[in-house]
Amino acid sequence: MTADLARTLKRIALISAGSFVFAFSLVPLYNVACEKIFGIKLERGAIGAQAAAGMTSQVAREVRVQFDGTVNSKLPWDFKPVQESMVVQPGKQYEATFIARNKAATAIVGNAAPSIAPTEASGFFAKTECFCFTEQMLKAGEEREMPVRFIVNPSLPGDVSTITLSYTFYINDSATAKLTSPGAVAASPSAP
Repeated sequence: MTADLARTLKRIALISAGSFVFAFSLVPLYNVACEKIFGIKLERGAIGAQAAAGMTSQVAREVRVQFDGTVNSKLPWDFKPVQESMVVQPGKQYEATFIARNKAATAIVGNAAPSIAPTEASGFFAKTECFCFTEQMLKAGEEREMPVRFIVNPSLPGDVSTITLSYTFYINDSATAKLTSPGAVAASPSAP
């Protein structure tokens, strides 16, 4: 019976290790599938100052950038762009502003998930600064402007004349729960 127990424990350990390795490999596989198979550029954060400085402006070309903002049904916020669209020149940096307002009676933490349409434009739209890079905490009734700075890469395919930048805000349940825990004042999420 001791040999059976040792064999069973060995199998459990191997299955556990295999499960861990499989779960750990899902993120890189997902990234490869999105970028190589479906052609979707995943959010990587702000582009570096050096990369932004290396872009040259295309004064003769204009691209319309449309803005859209929504919230998930679980998040009691209002969220919308200040302006619906702007005409930009590829290679130049621009800033758009969104307004978020917490309609709840308590502070809530949210995270914004960006998306770019059409899909082929996603690799040519770079955010240099964005509220979507960090958690956003709004106090009860608080309203805040949230800017995003961006550059349309001059290499954008010529047949793309309109890009839509859309954000959906989701509630961050774990960060919001920490706001009501003891010591929450000292550990509250950063606000821009």
